[in-house]
Amino acid sequence: MTHSYTVSGITCEGCVAKVKSKLLMHPDVTAADVRLEGQKAIVTMNRHLTVDELQDAIGRDTKYSIHEDEADTSHRQTDREATRSWFATYKPLLLIGSFIAGVSLITATHQGTIHGMMFMNHFMAGFFLVFSFFKLLNLKGFAESYAMYDLLAKKISLYGYVYPFIELALGVGYIVRPDSFGLNLATAIVMGFSSLGVIESVLNKKKIRCACLGNVFNLPMSTVTIIEDLLMVTMSVLVMTGL
Repeated sequence: MTHSYTVSGITCEGCVAKVKSKLLMHPDVTAADVRLEGQKAIVTMNRHLTVDELQDAIGRDTKYSIHEDEADTSHRQTDREATRSWFATYKPLLLIGSFIAGVSLITATHQGTIHGMMFMNHFMAGFFLVFSFFKLLNLKGFAESYAMYDLLAKKISLYGYVYPFIELALGVGYIVRPDSFGLNLATAIVMGFSSLGVIESVLNKKKIRCACLGNVFNLPMSTVTIIEDLLMVTMSVLVMTGL
């Protein structure tokens, strides 16, 4: 995609060369045409970069300031498309999470009162049972995807095959003994450790598939996965401590 920008502070060809060089150093910028006349910059990129990201590329402590070109309406169109794309991408995960939360809310409500502990127990039971189900639909595919980012599965491939059964056991545990200290401690450890590989991948901007729903849906690794893991850790700690 290509967008045009206005870059204030460009006063000579040296400025043009400097700004162009800085822009091209960004890994997602494939081409940059910076012009002294009109103080314009036409940037071609692999993904839509925000003005803030481009300003960071040029430098915050310089005299150059980049702004959207008012004549280029494609910026706003790209932003709308990116928003739609986000919801389209994560629609399966959002729907599944909403269903589990909805059912948990109903079953945890008695005489008009919502019992928080019961809600969390039911939510975690539903989460682990449903998510393990999707992983077990294609166990080999999940294990291969999981080994791309999980710290333990990278070294011991067998762990990728065992992990869905761990989630299944946790799900059954929250049905049978939701108040078990050992169960909640195991959840905090398993999900906390799992989040480490996810955090590393997101920070390193690795473009890989998230295996949270197995290979059924093509979900990219993102902060959504981190939130998913840490939410389970938080709930298990709350139940474990009785807060």
